[in-house]
Amino acid sequence: MQENMQECAGAPTAHATGGSEPVVDAVACAAADSVVPVSEKSAPAPVPISAPAPVPTSAPGPAPVPAPTSAPFSAIAVAGLGLIGASFAAAIKLAMPHVRIVGVDTDAATRIAAIDKRWADAAYAPDDDALREFVCSDCELMVVATPVAAVDDYFSRLGEWGYGGVVTDVVSTKAHILDAAARLLPEPNNYIPGHPMAGSEKCGIDAARADLFEGMNWILCPDANTVPEHFQAMHELITGIGARVISLPREDHDRAVAIVSHVPHMVASALMRLACRHADDSQALMRLAAGGFKDSTRIAAGSPKLWCGIALDNAGALTAGLREMQDIIGSFADAIDAGDKAALTGLLTDSADARRALPAAWVPSTEKLLEVRIPMTDRTGVVAEVTTIASSVGCNIQSIEIDHVTEDSAVLSLVLTDEGDMGQLMGQLIMAGFAASFSPLSPKEHVHVD
Repeated sequence: MQENMQECAGAPTAHATGGSEPVVDAVACAAADSVVPVSEKSAPAPVPISAPAPVPTSAPGPAPVPAPTSAPFSAIAVAGLGLIGASFAAAIKLAMPHVRIVGVDTDAATRIAAIDKRWADAAYAPDDDALREFVCSDCELMVVATPVAAVDDYFSRLGEWGYGGVVTDVVSTKAHILDAAARLLPEPNNYIPGHPMAGSEKCGIDAARADLFEGMNWILCPDANTVPEHFQAMHELITGIGARVISLPREDHDRAVAIVSHVPHMVASALMRLACRHADDSQALMRLAAGGFKDSTRIAAGSPKLWCGIALDNAGALTAGLREMQDIIGSFADAIDAGDKAALTGLLTDSADARRALPAAWVPSTEKLLEVRIPMTDRTGVVAEVTTIASSVGCNIQSIEIDHVTEDSAVLSLVLTDEGDMGQLMGQLIMAGFAASFSPLSPKEHVHVD
């Protein structure tokens, strides 16, 4: 990926992001201190921290090291070392220990922790000259894992420095960050929006762990202007830490996550408020709460400040989902008030059937791989369109290759695992005008493809 770099220019300058409320990044949370852009901090930046030679102080001895995975990027900067950012750095170091990771955070204690845990080779404050030097000389991927309120500050720095590498993020809403990328990044087409559908009710680097993303879905939002090789590299990186890539159109992202993530959090919080209203001083009602109630309300324990930010940043889609939720709850109340057993049974049956149909944790069979080869013509956005179609029919792309046949022609090769509707995939690709070929692939052949 080094060929994507450009010479950086300009001096680092702090930028205020504006706005009165901090808005957060991922399904759970990022570093709380990162909510305030560095330009609003009054204290001077601490001295840069470099990784020490001794073993981490948090472990009594060296942990078992898995076989290293090949890495599409050799040097990565992670801005924001909260739950998501620190977990990402930890996952990369576990799966690809040779990759150089530089952490960025406004909080000195967080930077020290990242070094002590050996999740970062170095850690800097956002306005440290050493960060600019790393970004300009070595960094191939910048991962923005801060609250939305700090995004403009980092994007402005990348713009001033003329950064030409790949940029991604883990922000849970995309409306603002897409606009910021178009306005501030020197190479907007190098930006690939991302969103890991993973998190915790706990926050900060102390809650981070290397296995947070294993088996989890990680949304990527390519578009017609996305550089195919950049998407390929991002796909390889994310699957390399055990996550599953789901391609989603950018315009659909905020509505989708409102339904499956943001509305559920508000409903869980509302359920806790209902219980609190009816609990007396002795909290006897709360002692009656069994597993179902605790499971349904676990996410309500998340940071109120951070979730307030998520809600306000995705206000349109979230309020629409909550209004629809009100109507659904109203239909249950109406059926009960009317004593309509058939209507109530129907509502409960539909919900039960839909819940049972949710996919369980899937362990794809490595004996049943399928290769799909699609000629890449002059048509723009082939990778974005094809991967989005594959995700929409439930197919899991294990790897992506772009075979350049000549200077003017290439073939997109996808290796799929044994899930999803292959018939629908074939039909939708044909309807979209793609000449795709499908062929079984043995694990040995797949090793060659990689």
